[in-house]
Amino acid sequence: MTVRILAAGDHFVHTGLLADALRAEHGGPRGELEISELHLPWPIEPFGDVAEVHEASGTEEQLIEALQGVRVCVTQMAPLTRRVLEACPDLELFAVGRGGPVNASLEAATEHGVAVTFAPGRNATATAEHTVALLLAALRRIPHTHGELARGVWRGDYYQYDEVGMELAGTTVGLVGYGAIGHRVARILGGFGADVLVHDPYLPGDAAPGVRNVGLDELLARSRVLSLHARLTAENRGMIGAEQIAAMAPGSVIVNCARGGLLDYDAVCDALDRGHLFAAAFDVFPEEPVPPGSRLLRTPGIVMTPHLAGASKQTAHQAARICAAETVRYLRGEPLAHCANPEVLTGRGTVAGTP
Repeated sequence: MTVRILAAGDHFVHTGLLADALRAEHGGPRGELEISELHLPWPIEPFGDVAEVHEASGTEEQLIEALQGVRVCVTQMAPLTRRVLEACPDLELFAVGRGGPVNASLEAATEHGVAVTFAPGRNATATAEHTVALLLAALRRIPHTHGELARGVWRGDYYQYDEVGMELAGTTVGLVGYGAIGHRVARILGGFGADVLVHDPYLPGDAAPGVRNVGLDELLARSRVLSLHARLTAENRGMIGAEQIAAMAPGSVIVNCARGGLLDYDAVCDALDRGHLFAAAFDVFPEEPVPPGSRLLRTPGIVMTPHLAGASKQTAHQAARICAAETVRYLRGEPLAHCANPEVLTGRGTVAGTP
């Protein structure tokens, strides 16, 4: 029996990567999978809200048309909304190649009996490496000194004691969140000889040998570098504000490659302006793209990249592979590894038309 699958890729996780991963993971005759393709515009066009879902690319109309008669959709950014679900009764599985399925309405999917899976850890290595790169760039003023030198200005004054940054060796770095990314950052920092503290209320006990899990107040008081790695929730939105920044030692550094909603960016700018913070480094922002008039663009001491910490070729391949593996598990009637709404699978048994 042929299974119709939609590969809805974009300019990062290419449609072809998704289709190739499906065929490789399936391993059976090509005719058993009928793969159609939909090409979405992200990141050439920024993602945004589509109806009730967030960080999505493409339109409901595009997805409705492409999903007619389709049982499985593998994607990164396509919007799975209530309207899409109501118009696509054949859909059974929506596999999202991201760390969380924010572009899928889980409530509506569950009501319609559609399983939603995701790809935790797909960009963990890329984001961890990028975090440390930003941290080093901020600590050692690399972008700023490069920019001056490219303009023909030799900034010897940056060699003054009050202007130089810190080494990672022997410096206490506090990580808020110790998931797939946080623990990789800790491991890299350990190689530099940094002392790593973690604050993660979901972590039972210490993070790892030599890496203590402490309260947020202790983390802030002891850390000279603060790096955020928590997933944004209603409970932790704005968790690092003026009060928390003031609790850090003068000359500290803040890095955020997680979500903009975790941090009060105006408070960071205030702390940089008055010299309490030495530097800050951001890959995520409260509004994306950053508006032309934002304080972030004129406050000294900030290093920025445009939300690309997770962007590596390996990440794209990982996303495709994880989606493909979940699809094949589903078609074989096997348990899903990363289902966001497992209640829809209860009592289903084998659902596949493939062996």
